[in-house]
Amino acid sequence: MQCILMFRNIPGNLIVWDKIFYFYKAMNTKNKILFSSCKFDDFQSGDIIFQISKSQQSKAIQMATHSQYSHVGVIFINRGRTYVYEAVQPVKLTPIDEWIKRGENEHFVVKRLKNANEILTKENQKKLQNEGLKFIGRKYDLYFGWSDKRIYCSELVWKIYKRALKIEVGKIDSLKNFDLENDIVKKKLKERYGKKIPLDMKVISPAAIFASEELETVYDSGD
Repeated sequence: MQCILMFRNIPGNLIVWDKIFYFYKAMNTKNKILFSSCKFDDFQSGDIIFQISKSQQSKAIQMATHSQYSHVGVIFINRGRTYVYEAVQPVKLTPIDEWIKRGENEHFVVKRLKNANEILTKENQKKLQNEGLKFIGRKYDLYFGWSDKRIYCSELVWKIYKRALKIEVGKIDSLKNFDLENDIVKKKLKERYGKKIPLDMKVISPAAIFASEELETVYDSGD
């Protein structure tokens, strides 16, 4: 049995999934494919990919977390095509070549579970994908809350792994433990929260996932 989900705010974007996965492609009004994903043979479903976002909040995230990387997603592969499942606006699948081009200098790093040979079986990869489907189309969370109503990039990755495989990729921290003294960070916090900054709010950052002892680097485009 197949299901089709059409996003109202992304005209022409079609997601089709069956009992194994879903197939995504973007088309114009004449039904011509606008882009397709190139092949990245060394990657596998469940790999975690990092980049430096060009978004307005990217520099604040870098400063607050003392990390180069400000955006993260999960790689899923379907029918020989490689995608990044990410929380932007909204949560969606993005062909990996398009995703890479969005990052600063097109630089990216891919990490994988250290014991992936034992854990990332076909069955467990399917669990990750099915868990991810629960978030498809959710709005991006500008306030970094912990509910599932809205979701941000590193929260999406962390929750998929935690709920599907009971693995915590990165340590959750409180907002107050980040570096909040930088002027860029202060400005962004004021924009989001005004004078009531939720310092005790729990947050999982791209930096925390990048530093996870559960992961190892399998590819760095800068090398």
